[in-house]
Amino acid sequence: MSDTRLKVLTYNIHKGFSTSNLRFILHDIKESLQTIDADIVFLQEIHGERQITNNRFDDWPNNRQFEFLADQVWHHHAYAKNAIYKSGHHGNAILSKYPFIEWENIDVSIMRTASRSLLHGTIKIPASGQRVHIICVHLGLFGRERNQQLSTLAKRINSHVPVDEPLIIAGDFNDWRGHAEHHLHEDLGVNEVFKQTKGNYARTFPAWMPVLSMDRIYYRGLDIVECTHLLGQPWRRLSDHTPLLAEFTLAM
Repeated sequence: MSDTRLKVLTYNIHKGFSTSNLRFILHDIKESLQTIDADIVFLQEIHGERQITNNRFDDWPNNRQFEFLADQVWHHHAYAKNAIYKSGHHGNAILSKYPFIEWENIDVSIMRTASRSLLHGTIKIPASGQRVHIICVHLGLFGRERNQQLSTLAKRINSHVPVDEPLIIAGDFNDWRGHAEHHLHEDLGVNEVFKQTKGNYARTFPAWMPVLSMDRIYYRGLDIVECTHLLGQPWRRLSDHTPLLAEFTLAM
């Protein structure tokens, strides 16, 4: 039996703006993502709707940001808004080359001023019929807030993800102190790809000189092939975060 390879990328795209917020660079992000050609892309801080900006920038896409990025490469996608304001909303998105069986957004907001959610999708690998659970996360800035959100994430996985079905959790954890380990590794048996293979979490923030380990890719029920931290150009000028890329094998 052959194995299926899954290339996974996670990226906080800063709503399609440069680090300084002075330039709209979603077109550059699209080109760079298509060059990587991952099978599954986990995105955070992506606009679902933004009316004011649409009038200010000539190159603002006519469709939603996740549809614009998915164009002709990722035919399956899910978007979930978690920050809603008068001019629109933004949230998490997953772009996939494989079809979704289902997806659901789980609200984990603790504070009114900081809406957060977990986007849980299940995809199907056509060649084998294998189900793979994929969860895109963007957690809060405060420790107590993150602890409650991680507890919700653990409960969600325990109740909705069978132990014999592969699982990938990726996104912006805002966990620069590494406290998520208890909930994720000890409680759920998942491992983080960079810590597992290189001994330390990848430093992803700020993009121009990464010192904080904010972004992660956790997994269970797959085997690591390799993982890469996308530093340097063009990534350091595209967002305030840098992307993480990992490749897994999935037994068929």
